[in-house]
Amino acid sequence: MTSLEIRDLGLVDYQTAWDLQNALAAQVASASQPATLLLLEHPHTYTFGRRGQAANLLWNETELARRGISVHWVDRGGDVTYHGPGQLVGYPIVKLADNDHVGYIRKLEQVLVLALARMGLVGGQLQGMSGVWIQAEVAERCARCLPHQRGKPAKIAAIGVKVDANNVTRHGFALNVGPQMDYFDGIIPCGIPDHPAVSMAELLGEALPMSQVKARVARAFAEVFGFEKKPFDFLD
Repeated sequence: MTSLEIRDLGLVDYQTAWDLQNALAAQVASASQPATLLLLEHPHTYTFGRRGQAANLLWNETELARRGISVHWVDRGGDVTYHGPGQLVGYPIVKLADNDHVGYIRKLEQVLVLALARMGLVGGQLQGMSGVWIQAEVAERCARCLPHQRGKPAKIAAIGVKVDANNVTRHGFALNVGPQMDYFDGIIPCGIPDHPAVSMAELLGEALPMSQVKARVARAFAEVFGFEKKPFDFLD
């Protein structure tokens, strides 16, 4: 098994984290840095991926400024998503052994499904859509969700990645632990209007400590990807 370095960065602005990913990716490609998983939170941010549509940003510049939201167009897959305090963002910087980029995304989903199960929530994959989803019956607990979204699976984690010419990954996943969910009202998340976004706090009735969620996700990541298992007590 190969080793995995975990870095708990706390709250980091988006550009700083993006620059760090690029620097680490070059080091991982040259084998001067082991595979690395960055765990962090961002200030209020909207990011658009390579398939991003400007029409999916619903708030104007005045509202964005009032709420302190930065907007970034980036090189990951997918459309628009939200990042903010209370959301766990994970950026794996790993060198893939093959060119199965879709398989890599499926493994990221498995990581989060496993971690959620160990925290009392059943999540799953939804055919034709990336991310981790909560079945409609459980998502009904979301009092904030709009009437036309009820009775449908809800997204609890978004995934968008980039794999470069060296087969090294960037970007990753965003798990809604307990963020201010009204910030999702400013976008059409992932360009999908009919499915709501939900958080762990909304479904469990409380927000779990972020340190606990980080530790569970880190352990699940090592397990699913076959990295050497180390104690992640420093995250607890």
